[in-house]
Amino acid sequence: MNITVAGEKKEVKDGLTVAQLVIDEKVETPEYVTVTINDEFVESGAFEGTVLKDGDSVEFLYFMGGGSL
Repeated sequence: MNITVAGEKKEVKDGLTVAQLVIDEKVETPEYVTVTINDEFVESGAFEGTVLKDGDSVEFLYFMGGGSL
């Protein structure tokens, strides 16, 4: 099946979960990543049970703290 990951089209195996995609994509600090599928947020506790479908668009988001002095 074909999905889009961070704007790049990829062919992946059927039945791929978000958890496995995070591993396959070598996501830095996976414990802090937020994932969206088709612009919908996926709860981190649901990564194992969320199976991707053909045509899905996945983004990895990292929230960074900051501010001014």
